[in-house]
Amino acid sequence: MENAQLISLSRQIALQRQMDVVANNLANVNTTGFKAEQLLFEEYVAPVARHKDFSWVDQPLAYTQDWATMHDLSGGAVVQTGNPLDVALQGEGFLAVETPAGERWTRSGALQINAEGLLVTTDGHPVLGDGGPIQFDADDSDITIAADGAISTNDGIKGRLRVVEFTDPQELAREGSNLFSGGTPIELGSTRVLQGSLEKSNVSGIASMTEMIRVSRSYQSLASLMQKQDEMRRSAVQRLGDANA
Repeated sequence: MENAQLISLSRQIALQRQMDVVANNLANVNTTGFKAEQLLFEEYVAPVARHKDFSWVDQPLAYTQDWATMHDLSGGAVVQTGNPLDVALQGEGFLAVETPAGERWTRSGALQINAEGLLVTTDGHPVLGDGGPIQFDADDSDITIAADGAISTNDGIKGRLRVVEFTDPQELAREGSNLFSGGTPIELGSTRVLQGSLEKSNVSGIASMTEMIRVSRSYQSLASLMQKQDEMRRSAVQRLGDANA
């Protein structure tokens, strides 16, 4: 019975982790450019002791293990905003931004110009171009962003958005604030930039709510099963005590 409870506990721990992932997805259903996460599970067969004195083979114990988190990098819905500083990325690329911890990547194209004239994200991180941060002058107007990321104004070319793709996007590590780190960048990808639009989150609110209900019910079912197993063990101990009395 102890083995049965341990196996049930391993599944509960995995379900708790899955609930955290689903809840985080649901919390970002309206976050621009957010990419959902999915939890991957596998069977972990515990090694068992072997001894020649036993007349039968030990039964292997199979536990539940959450071994990886996968990024869902499918595209979100693209909506037109009319804001010339808003950009949506069509393809697998990411915008490169500068943070205190170094270069990071984001799909959030809600950009703005700060007091110093730098093109930044909503969190204030400078957006990087081919030659570094993109600088605007106070009298710049008629901002145009081409499909290849080239930015121009009435004063001429200001730079080109640095859009990077990756050999294996699953190597990226989520850091919060809609940023990713790591990966092996490929600078010459096929991603196109769409000005005046934003990519919405690819999280489905209905699907996430349904998954949250399913996970919650599975957890409650396991809790009930473990309680019944505990009652069976107490009953067995009590009967054994009564028999020896």
